[in-house]
Amino acid sequence: MAELVTMPKLGFDMAEGKLVRWVKAEGDKVAKGDVITEIETDKATVEVESSLDGVMFRHLAAEEAELPVNAPIAVIAAEGEEPSDEEIDALVEKAGGTPSKKSDKPESISKDEGSKTAEKELETEREPGETPAGGVRSSPLARKMAEEHDIQLSAVEGSGPQGRVVKKDIEIYLSSLSQGQSSSGSGKTTPSASSFSLGEIPENEVVDLTRLRQAISRRMQDSNQNFPQFYLTRSYRTGAMMKLRKEVNELLPETDKLSVNDFVIKAAALALRQYPNLNASMMDAKHIVRHGHVNIGVAVAVEGGLLTVVSKDADQKTIRLIAREIREMVGRAREGKVRPEDIEGSTFSISNLGMYGIESFSAIINPPEAGILAVSAVQDVPMVVDGELTIGSQMKATISADHRVTDGAEAAEFMRVLASYLEEPMRLML
Repeated sequence: MAELVTMPKLGFDMAEGKLVRWVKAEGDKVAKGDVITEIETDKATVEVESSLDGVMFRHLAAEEAELPVNAPIAVIAAEGEEPSDEEIDALVEKAGGTPSKKSDKPESISKDEGSKTAEKELETEREPGETPAGGVRSSPLARKMAEEHDIQLSAVEGSGPQGRVVKKDIEIYLSSLSQGQSSSGSGKTTPSASSFSLGEIPENEVVDLTRLRQAISRRMQDSNQNFPQFYLTRSYRTGAMMKLRKEVNELLPETDKLSVNDFVIKAAALALRQYPNLNASMMDAKHIVRHGHVNIGVAVAVEGGLLTVVSKDADQKTIRLIAREIREMVGRAREGKVRPEDIEGSTFSISNLGMYGIESFSAIINPPEAGILAVSAVQDVPMVVDGELTIGSQMKATISADHRVTDGAEAAEFMRVLASYLEEPMRLML
């Protein structure tokens, strides 16, 4: 029996989505768990899997269409089944959609004629060197990189599932091109510094904001204007933590090594258990919600902005499990394969810019959370230990907190408890 596929709700605040690309063409077999389409939300491009077995009978929405949640987008039928237009209209109407008019439907054509017509249209519309959409299995990030570097995806060998081209495949291809250009030009003379030119000054460029960038803009403006935020910074001695991390990582395989941020996530989660007002959200003018779960959101830089992946119940997990889950979620986010559960449900966030050598910064609260911790670089600095000047390992962190929910003294106590975990890291391993 034919069943309808609708625009999924990929987050509690999602109202509409953009259908970026059909992965399954009309006539393709579909199994449960197969990726059938890619949907762009305010936060990410998400691969949507089928919950049905059968055949992709008809697309009801075109690529690049922006549709509300639960809008009909496709019909999946049993193999050999050919539902009539009336049956499809009945399914659409039952789902709350508007049935299409028969006059609007294209005349029925055979499969062979349809494929020939599509190929002819592609040949007419496609510019030289352009790869047809859907012609090669590829991740959204890989397609974007290929477009930026004018690469035909068909020339790239994919290492993903079913030959899917991913980010690292594009990087390997670019590396091979640069090596070829270097060797082919080895006999040429190098131009002198005096003949070097930067070229013409480019024209001003107007760039459309991505949906992700638009969402970040709205949320950060709302946070900065409507959340009365205050900031507290504290220095942490990290010598013991860095020593323990080194010893643990010597025992772990390369794929399981722990980062400084993994220790911070675990320490913050345990500290939040003692200060529930910081693991809370404003409900209305008279109520706050103290969350039972401690779900730590971790800011991740991706193409076009930031995503927050979420370590759920971080206070209940080992650091090694936290590290593995975060690594997997970050990998999916950067390859454009993020799952809805990866980015939903955070109750407190951490933004770490230590890998960029940043000494101190403050972050803007991610609504509706009550706080965010900005973590800076671990550095060797002069410090006084037992009355003597020495060189020691130190890291600064700044908490941004919502003054409607908590006060300076409570946030300062949280930072003190955080210090007890980071400066005595064996407590995190128990």
